[in-house]
Amino acid sequence: MVPLLLVLLLAIVLFGAGFAVKILWWIALAVLVLWLVGFLARGTTAGGGRGRWYRW
Repeated sequence: MVPLLLVLLLAIVLFGAGFAVKILWWIALAVLVLWLVGFLARGTTAGGGRGRWYRW
């Protein structure tokens, strides 16, 4: 009975990890798209150069 419970627990943990990894991939894709949009849509500075779109 204990090995069966361990296998079921392992299956639940792996299913949860797989779901979390899939969500993280979607979040990473959204951040990449936002970064690309910000990179391409940034304005120019007074000197004619490209300005930074972030505040670091």
